[in-house]
Amino acid sequence: MSDSKDKKEVRSSAFHATRASHLLESAEDYTELVADLIEEKGEARTVEIARQLGISHVTALRTIKRLQREGYLSTYPHKPVELTEKGAKLARFCKKRHQVILEFLIAIGVPKRFAEIDAEGVEHHISKHTLQAMKKHLKLIDLEL
Repeated sequence: MSDSKDKKEVRSSAFHATRASHLLESAEDYTELVADLIEEKGEARTVEIARQLGISHVTALRTIKRLQREGYLSTYPHKPVELTEKGAKLARFCKKRHQVILEFLIAIGVPKRFAEIDAEGVEHHISKHTLQAMKKHLKLIDLEL
């Protein structure tokens, strides 16, 4: 295979991976936030989810309904948002992944304030291979992801 064809395949794979991660991004953000709110406040309300994500109540409600159809969240009118088993599993994975990325960025000298911001952006687009390399570098081999 030519170098040109190899580059095109790599680029195509990268675009496909990015599109796939965008599809899961809101599920990851919402499940992680719902888990955090339940841990911190005992419940997750739509108004608080919207406030923390910096979006309108209507936008949050629409996304919550979609994620409910997809099996990540459960809620009823005027009730808190809850995680399903599928949503709780995703939230745990996201928290661990975020922690690995954050620790890695800090370990290579990124100031914590910037590492926290960057980890939030990187976490949705990182490959399993890169995440495993970060864990290996940090000697976190026993941390299951």
